[in-house]
Amino acid sequence: MIESSDKNRELLQKMTLEEKASIMSGSSFWLLQGIDRLGIPEIRVADGPHGLRKQPETDDNLGIGGSIPATCFPTAVTLASSWDRDLVHRVGQALADECLQEKVSVVLGPGVNIKRSPLCGRNFEYYSEDPLVAGEMSAAFINGVQSRGVGCSLKHFAANNQEYYRLIIDTIVDERTLREIYLRPFEIAVKKAQPWTLMCSYNRINGVYSSDNHWLLTEVLKNEWQHEGIVMTDWGACNDRVQGIRAGLELEMPGSNGINDKKIVEAVRKGLLEESLLDSAVLRMLSLIDKGAPVLKSVSHYDVNEHHLLARSAAEESMVMLKNDSMLPLQKDSSLAVIGDMAVKYRYQGAGSSQIVPTRLSNPYRQMCDYCKVELPYARGYDSSTDSLDSKLIEEAVNVASSVEAVVVFAGLPNIFESEGFDRDHMRLPQNQNALIDALIKTGKPVVVILSNGAPVEIPWLDSCKALLEGYLGGQAGAEAIVRILFGEVNPSGKLAETFPVKIEDTPCFNYFPGNPHQVQYREALYVGYRYYDTVDSEVTFPFGFGLSYTDFAYSDLNISASEINTDETVTVTCKVRNSGKVAGKEIVQIYVSDVESTVYRPKQELKGFAKVMLQPEESCEVSFTLSKEDFAFYDVDSQSLQVESGLFSIHVGASSRDIRLNTQVKVQSDFVPVVSVDQRTALSSYYSPILQNGVMSVDSTTFEALLGQSLPVAETSTRPFHRNSVLIEIQSSWIGRRLYKSIVHEFVKQTDNSNDPTVDLMMRRMLDEMPLRSMVLLSGGLFTERKLNAVLDLLNGRFIRGIKGLLRD
Repeated sequence: MIESSDKNRELLQKMTLEEKASIMSGSSFWLLQGIDRLGIPEIRVADGPHGLRKQPETDDNLGIGGSIPATCFPTAVTLASSWDRDLVHRVGQALADECLQEKVSVVLGPGVNIKRSPLCGRNFEYYSEDPLVAGEMSAAFINGVQSRGVGCSLKHFAANNQEYYRLIIDTIVDERTLREIYLRPFEIAVKKAQPWTLMCSYNRINGVYSSDNHWLLTEVLKNEWQHEGIVMTDWGACNDRVQGIRAGLELEMPGSNGINDKKIVEAVRKGLLEESLLDSAVLRMLSLIDKGAPVLKSVSHYDVNEHHLLARSAAEESMVMLKNDSMLPLQKDSSLAVIGDMAVKYRYQGAGSSQIVPTRLSNPYRQMCDYCKVELPYARGYDSSTDSLDSKLIEEAVNVASSVEAVVVFAGLPNIFESEGFDRDHMRLPQNQNALIDALIKTGKPVVVILSNGAPVEIPWLDSCKALLEGYLGGQAGAEAIVRILFGEVNPSGKLAETFPVKIEDTPCFNYFPGNPHQVQYREALYVGYRYYDTVDSEVTFPFGFGLSYTDFAYSDLNISASEINTDETVTVTCKVRNSGKVAGKEIVQIYVSDVESTVYRPKQELKGFAKVMLQPEESCEVSFTLSKEDFAFYDVDSQSLQVESGLFSIHVGASSRDIRLNTQVKVQSDFVPVVSVDQRTALSSYYSPILQNGVMSVDSTTFEALLGQSLPVAETSTRPFHRNSVLIEIQSSWIGRRLYKSIVHEFVKQTDNSNDPTVDLMMRRMLDEMPLRSMVLLSGGLFTERKLNAVLDLLNGRFIRGIKGLLRD
């Protein structure tokens, strides 16, 4: 138990049971509950993974309405490509300064969920497919924010790697994979940064909702990792309020209009919940309010121009040059045409709850014209609101291209293709964009393509374009960063924090993503991202860690401090990196570790460190990495701990997972001896030597059950009896359900009132369809009560008389 202040213990003694229960939930959509009688203030939280999204308190009940202007920094997918901890730390500080001005005590971010599939609609809001990169970036961000006296909410805890049925889906995953891949970034962030709060996810993990999961919230997070803050729900993610308290859940958001407070009080009075557990949770809440309260009295104003320049710098450091056939940098007086709807309607951020109203914004076309001091020829080329082909727009673009020496095309994924609330259906760009690029290439003019997207895409025209810049979602200053890179004012230094597969069928989870509405099975286990592609030597479009520069770097002089160590010792690996080109640039040096011969199955190699260094032409520097036990270890389920098997480990230093420049080995001595029988190894053969059927990873049920150590749970069905966690779309199988569904959709449509934004409309419709009935009580603003829910369930399940009586009593 984390020690609490004497003041908070005195407050606890003065609180009534009802007050204790009330402080465990929000008083409104964005405010935590205060207690005036005891001088406990309300503190405010707000969305903000890549910028502050503070809404007026009366704006809406769903948290999707307008917000105050704030600096829109590059999204997490973009920032991760910088591989620059210091930069991310500074972005966190700047975001906190904006929170101080607006008196926001906790910002709801960062998100560190692993990119299991490129199709996850929210990948733009997450850092990486690799847990080390995700953990290090999030720790840097949190430390930056919290250094200013503003808290973070690390999310979404845990195994929330898709939008499809995220509110109820059951993630079936073996413990080793959960520990090494999906929990690892949270662990790194908690131990290095101690976020004030963690936000638990909506989904279930092996049958248990995250908000009810004692193993996850208490045994792992509080006891093992020693988290000192509180756990809060995602909005509407509380399944069972009393069980949540037992499990280690403190704060329910956005609150339940007192419904769940009464359940807590009743459970304590009936002896179903120990008051000591409630007291411990209250003390953590009081500690959070203590930390957040000074923000309410702060007098702070941030410099809008300074933050805009930081946003530009962050974008410049993060964009990734993927191809350059001596085409870039462009010359200022070049004969250029700019093509593409996204050159004017620039996509600079993702869609959903993280959407920021920027303090300023420009588009790439205007920035290019201003830089070149001339109105460059322009053609729209396609309509970014659709993927339908328009031959006239393509013809106009070809005509414009014919009048110049080179073409710069802006393409990418529109909001309607990727957003919170729904996953992508495929990995392709809109067909009208691919058709446009093909037509421009056929003109014979050199074509440079700039992408604006939040996740990997298929690139069928890659061999034919002259240059390709991955701009990702660059924030409000992203257009300026693109132009400065294109014309050589900035040397690109970003590298991919995710693999670009050739096609979606190449991904290891292709057969298992997104599962069915009630269950998703992580049969690919540890084989996520490059861990899979490198193990099976699969062709990829661009490997993990890849990125080009306007200069070159040479690696040499690899040294290791010892050829043999014990598990309680460390080993230091150093190498020299030299800028062998003619312009200054930054290189991201990566170190990978491989177990040469392992008794347990392991991926071919795993990232264990990285460093970004700045070098002038012909300048060199020494880069150093220190490796310890955990860098050679795997998670042993039997001993419930990290263990190292004695033997040789290869150490690889390089510029990407596929561009290894230097190699060495170290022998590690350990007392631990893993025991894997011949039968066990045979049962897990698909993991020791991944089986590909028509190029796709395949793991049968028997093998996955052997990995889980138990039989696969039977996935729920959408048939009767309906219950609190039945989702809205399922209840339409009955006449009463259809009427109720239409009524609820009508009410929510009135509240959203976003008919001019098809992405928001689609997001809300998907979320409504997949929303459990219990969430309606929490998110309806009091329109749909607990008693009404029970009555509706009676009606849906054929108990008509009891249901009608219940509705009449409500």
